[in-house]
Amino acid sequence: MLELIYPTSPAPLLRGTRRGKAAEMLPVVDESGYVRAQAPRTSFHHGGEKPLHPVVHLHIINRRGEIYLQQRGARKDLLPLRWDTAVGGHVSYGEYILEALYRESAEELGLHDFLPQGLCNYIFESDDERELVSVFAAVGEYEIRPDPDELAGGRFWTPEEIEQTIGKGILTPNFEQEYHRIKNALLALL
Repeated sequence: MLELIYPTSPAPLLRGTRRGKAAEMLPVVDESGYVRAQAPRTSFHHGGEKPLHPVVHLHIINRRGEIYLQQRGARKDLLPLRWDTAVGGHVSYGEYILEALYRESAEELGLHDFLPQGLCNYIFESDDERELVSVFAAVGEYEIRPDPDELAGGRFWTPEEIEQTIGKGILTPNFEQEYHRIKNALLALL
C-alpha cells in the first residue's frame, strides 16, 4: 500500500492559496505519495486546478458477505444523500494514511477496533476534484454507530442489491467505479 512521504520541513503552500485562520490543511501529493505542497481544504473542490490530494476509504463486510454503505449527509457539498463507501475522508496535512483511516472511522461510524486490509490505491478524478485513494476493507461483526452530524444513515447491502442499484443515481459515482475495481477482492476476504 502507498504511504505518504512528507518533506523534512513543512511543505510550501500551494501556489495561489493562503492559509486562513483555523483552516484545515490538506497535503498536495504526486501519484507516488510524495507531499509537494499543502493547501486549505477549500482549495480542493469545485473547479480550478484540482490538485491531487489523498483520501482513505474503508469497506466493511459482515460474515454474510454484505457490504456496509453510508448515506452521505444532506449538508455535504458533493453528492448529498447518495450512498457511498462505509468510511471515506481526506487525509489532513501531517497525517499518515492509517492515522486518517482510523480517525475517519471513529468520526463517521464510532468504529475503533478493526484490522484493515489494504486493497489498492488509484487516482479518481471527477469534474470537481482529483483524489489519490487508498482503499481498505475490514471483515467482521462490528458495532456501527453512524454519526448523525456526519451521515444521514447507513446499512448493509447484498452484492446483488448493489449491482441492481448501479447507474440509477442512488450510489456515488466514485463508489460505483471503486466497487467494480475491488468487488472480487472484497468477497475473497470472506
